[in-house]
Amino acid sequence: MAELSLKILHADGSTACVNSHENEVALFYDKAYEEGDSIVLTSSEKDIYLVIQVDDALGSAFVYLKANVFRYVVPFGEKKVCYSPKTFSGERHLITARIATQEEVASYKNLALNVADQHEESSCYPHASANVETRGESVFAAKNAIDGVRANTSHGEWPYASWGINMQDDATIKIDFGREVVTDKIVLYTRADFPHDNWWTQVTVVFSDGTEFDWKLQKSYDPHTIVFPKKKITWVGLKNLIKADDPSPFPALTQMEVYGVEA
Repeated sequence: MAELSLKILHADGSTACVNSHENEVALFYDKAYEEGDSIVLTSSEKDIYLVIQVDDALGSAFVYLKANVFRYVVPFGEKKVCYSPKTFSGERHLITARIATQEEVASYKNLALNVADQHEESSCYPHASANVETRGESVFAAKNAIDGVRANTSHGEWPYASWGINMQDDATIKIDFGREVVTDKIVLYTRADFPHDNWWTQVTVVFSDGTEFDWKLQKSYDPHTIVFPKKKITWVGLKNLIKADDPSPFPALTQMEVYGVEA
């Protein structure tokens, strides 16, 4: 049992609206968002599994909340172009949060998926981070690799946001789960905006348990899938991204899916 609360905060700290309920809460906001607004979820318990929806056009996310508070900053301007134009728009917004069911927690699923991930570190997992993102632009942020949008035949604004490495040879990306999980399969959708894009002929997959392996890839629009013996981990990453011998200097990652169960 957890007391859940949702509220909209303005930039000056004032509360626009709020609602609370045990185990499941919905908040309807009937005004247009203002720059600086944020959605704040508070829970009487931490280290719990939740299903949250910060915007009805964005969809819901199965997440692990490690703290009692989660703040989601409503995106504006350049920060919004990696999202569908329908998200956070207009004057009717439905925000929800609930305790995940036992079936949802126990299911075999894409553990990396989080449509509510943000660029900044937060208390809500999974979370994607990288040592480089092209020009610091939102359409090339690491979080785009776990947003569930697989469209990979172009680049730039939604639905073609990706993780861009700014032509950096030592680029790395990390997916942090915030708790122990067991995984046995990874699927990569590499960006395939040919001939604009290059591609990786090999990447190294590295795990929190200290193990790693090399994975050979092909030039392809299709997903790359690898299955391996079950591993209990808290994070997984990619490093040693080897580009193909191609004139384009722009390989990129559209989506990284990590399948498994809770530990």
